[in-house]
Amino acid sequence: MTRTITDLTPSELPSHAAKLLDAGHRLALVAAHHDSPGVRVVYLFTAGPPDTRTELHVHLDPDAPVIPSIAHLSFPAGRFEREMRDLHGIAPLDHPLPHRLVRHFHWPRGWYPMHPDAGSAPPFGEQEGPYPFLAVEGDGVYEIPVGPVHAGLIEPGHFRFSVVGETIIKLKARLWFVHKGIEKLFEGRSLARGLPLSERISGDTAVGHALAYCLAVEEAAGIPVTEESARARSLLLELERLHNHVADLGMLCNDVGHSILNSQAQRIRETLLRLNETTTGHRLLRGGVHPGGATLHTIPNPVTLAAIGKDIREITTLALNHATVRDRFTGTATLSAEAARDLGCLGYVARASGMAADARIAHPFTDAGCPSSVPVQTTGDVLARFLIRTQEIDTSLALIATLSADLHPMTTPQLPGQHRRGSGVGIVEGWRGTITTRVELTPDDNHLSRVKVVDPSFFNWPALPVALADTIVPDFPLTNKSFNLSYAGNDL
Repeated sequence: MTRTITDLTPSELPSHAAKLLDAGHRLALVAAHHDSPGVRVVYLFTAGPPDTRTELHVHLDPDAPVIPSIAHLSFPAGRFEREMRDLHGIAPLDHPLPHRLVRHFHWPRGWYPMHPDAGSAPPFGEQEGPYPFLAVEGDGVYEIPVGPVHAGLIEPGHFRFSVVGETIIKLKARLWFVHKGIEKLFEGRSLARGLPLSERISGDTAVGHALAYCLAVEEAAGIPVTEESARARSLLLELERLHNHVADLGMLCNDVGHSILNSQAQRIRETLLRLNETTTGHRLLRGGVHPGGATLHTIPNPVTLAAIGKDIREITTLALNHATVRDRFTGTATLSAEAARDLGCLGYVARASGMAADARIAHPFTDAGCPSSVPVQTTGDVLARFLIRTQEIDTSLALIATLSADLHPMTTPQLPGQHRRGSGVGIVEGWRGTITTRVELTPDDNHLSRVKVVDPSFFNWPALPVALADTIVPDFPLTNKSFNLSYAGNDL
């Protein structure tokens, strides 16, 4: 792994960013820091293989914290800039879309919760005005508002459809109804106390977020990790991918009326959740990853895994051979390869649209956890996102079988740090896509001064409205499930 850090003035940022993007690097993270006495913004660009990480540290005037926008170079950069302005009060100059992103219109003016002088939240007032949705007008056009409160156990999000007949002309998603202040909660915690918070960033991704956090902390504090522990972590990562993908396959079938297949898929998921509990003591695999190592109570039985794999393949075969299921999946909510690249999509959303990116290959933390190949589909529709999940399930089962062969129950202790760097980055291919976490430690090396987390849903949410253009309204639930984006991971 190669990691470089370059200090820049604000005027130097656009040219350096353009060179990295032109060379094939992607912008993985932007983090604002309120140092004493200045303000610093960290831009993390990544590429691989080989695993390459480039940080641009831009130093701003604390009395006038402004930075040139690079939204014209990178769509994700524009969203990071808007988030940074809303939470830190750092203004991106000449931003092409200077609307609020995180801050709803009842948030107090002039209060930036991540600023060190923010203090407690002042009273939230009445709505200042309507959110500036783009109105689509014309003969026969009408609007359908959905949410933010939904039926069932789902987090809040508001979707506004502009429709002609049943065809969606434009969809606007309004998120950030449940801002939790996760990054602020990390500040001042010990390395150990940061772990349970990372496991709860997005409940279905306990391993992915905990592992990204641990990798970042280990680099920052110089904590060594044995190869056996790295293999155990890879095993847990694949178990998490497995139970989530199986659940999605079933729910996609349910959204086209095939509830029997969904029931069977959830039966398999329950088997996997019970397997998780015997493996780490928790159905969602909490407690399996910790700074410096991993904990395994038991090792998955290869015979059990083989039976689970056979069961899953039977369900997917039934689904794909059913005329109604295949008809509803095929050609629905297509996301083109060009749109996926421009938006910076990650994970199965990107791979279903022809992008072969996978952090297990680009940023491996153990060679044993690298798949031999990355499954890719090119049609970018619901069917492609379904097929990618089926192929990734087979890949995960093969990796789990290989990893299990050389593992034993373990609880590895945290070893003392060596060669302290003070900051570190963890990059993990979670089940939804690449998770990136960057940490900086306090001078005593025992506490967290800053933690910035980027869930793949932050990159993938803008792709949902793009894919839904020219799709009919009844296909929205199906499309939404095929993306299955995290509200919690997006709104930290």
